[in-house]
Amino acid sequence: MKLLFKLQSLKLLWTLKPSNKTFHVHPRLLSSDVYSQYESFRQGKQEIPKYFNFASDVLDKWSEIEKAGKRPSNPAFWWVNGKGEEVKWSFEELGFLSRKVANVLTKECGLQKGDRLILILPRIPEWWLVKVACMRAGIVIIPGTSQLSAKDILYRLQVSKATCIITTDKLAPAVDSVASQCQLLKTKLMVSKGSREGWLNFTEMYQNQSADHSCIKTKIQDPMIIFFTSGTTGFPKMAQHSQGSLGFRPLLSERYWLDLTPSNVVWNTADTGWILTSIASFFDPWVFGSCIFMHNLPQTDSAVILNTLCRFPIDTLIGAPTLFRMLVQNDLSKYKFMNLKYCISGGEPLNPEVMEQWKSQTGLEICEVYGQTEMGVICSVYGGMKIKPGSMGKAAPLYDVQIIDKNANILPPGQQGEIAIRSKPIRPLGFFSEYLDNPKKTAETERGDFYVTGDRGIMDEEGYFQFIGRNDDIIISSGYRIGPFEVENALIEHPAVVESAVVSSPDPLRGEVVKAFVVLSPNFSSTDKKSLISDLQDHVKKTTAPYKYPRKVEFVKELPKTITGKIKRNELRDKEWGRT
Repeated sequence: MKLLFKLQSLKLLWTLKPSNKTFHVHPRLLSSDVYSQYESFRQGKQEIPKYFNFASDVLDKWSEIEKAGKRPSNPAFWWVNGKGEEVKWSFEELGFLSRKVANVLTKECGLQKGDRLILILPRIPEWWLVKVACMRAGIVIIPGTSQLSAKDILYRLQVSKATCIITTDKLAPAVDSVASQCQLLKTKLMVSKGSREGWLNFTEMYQNQSADHSCIKTKIQDPMIIFFTSGTTGFPKMAQHSQGSLGFRPLLSERYWLDLTPSNVVWNTADTGWILTSIASFFDPWVFGSCIFMHNLPQTDSAVILNTLCRFPIDTLIGAPTLFRMLVQNDLSKYKFMNLKYCISGGEPLNPEVMEQWKSQTGLEICEVYGQTEMGVICSVYGGMKIKPGSMGKAAPLYDVQIIDKNANILPPGQQGEIAIRSKPIRPLGFFSEYLDNPKKTAETERGDFYVTGDRGIMDEEGYFQFIGRNDDIIISSGYRIGPFEVENALIEHPAVVESAVVSSPDPLRGEVVKAFVVLSPNFSSTDKKSLISDLQDHVKKTTAPYKYPRKVEFVKELPKTITGKIKRNELRDKEWGRT
């Protein structure tokens, strides 16, 4: 089906003069008019727009198309909570409400273009309203998972220099406990039916606001979102994305992994704090005028998810491999999905046996995607493409993905190396701008003409990529990136811990989990180990985000170290994975 709006009508004409290899879009994925303009872009014949704003240039255009009766009656946003409550917004209603919120942020809170706002909300409609409103006002959004602890929130407030935070009454006490240490924090808004001293009631404020708001002009390179992403050492880094890298790129490239129309209903189960939700539950479906479906899902419950797929006309389901591992443990013959046709897994590799079980019970394939916070979608299997078990598909448009060695030489098919994306001489649209206030880390991502992902892989003769593993010690559990330093830092605060090393350990449901090797203080050597493990786990849950806690703990007399005293995590990790 043709896109209902042409790039020309959006004034989305650009030029990056890329190499021929950098971009590849099959003509079948785009209408003839759009493909023609894409070719002009690829050949460097059109100019990049100086200004672009996703709210005005995409969402408001769909609102106009909707009012003209040229879009199906599908809602733009559809939310349920499993308790009978339901929210449905058209693009027109989304625009109306988000303008009210934009006025709250600018008129009532005094926020200006470029100011930073931390947004920590679960899967509730207000998360979408605030994001659109921030784009209208040019405010930089910093999403966070609702599992963040007070210590996590303090770090994010101080490092980001955010002047405003929006969260729920559940997390408000944690914010208050650290707010005195955040001199730049001026405004606290709470999404709640109640009230709290020192907080503004978000719901009451936006409902009483005018909907008369003019969207600010933003340049395509202006900052739009900052994601905190975990590293192997130190605390999370701030990866900044622009209006272009997240809002503009899907106008062409993302049809590669989400071949959608305005009639589609897309449900992504990822946490609101991660980039996958921004991509799969915001930018990419709305570029094609599709309906974004969302269930509140306070807990990941197989029965709730399966029943939701049976009750609602969801045709595209997106989730981490853990989701599908959980679902195939059920007798799927008891469930008849209303409309499901397309299943996507991302965040970590999916076991081929799970793909086989899912297909044998539902008749549906699972398409894998591979990406990073810094890049968005890097590789994918799209609808109609041959699926190779264990493969995460081919390079996404705009990216020239290669396997390279330590000297940045491209390796031939079949040889294992590091997954990398060509970043010179032209930095592709879709790349993050930088790690804010951390030029050293930004520079470390470059090797020769490539951005290096830190992941190892293999490319076959047909251009399919296979993920082998991380180069570093990052743990990816149920789609969550967990840096060992953060967990070790929490453990060392417990009086029983002298030293610890945290690595990944295989797990049949989550793919891998956090395991901590702990050297105990002599004072705790005779303590009951089972109760001590439970105590350490509870301590980590309270000290940092609960999803980071070590599900496995092993007490050791000493940790393996290099001659300079560095912990050899790779030895411990290899032992866990049976590679010794």
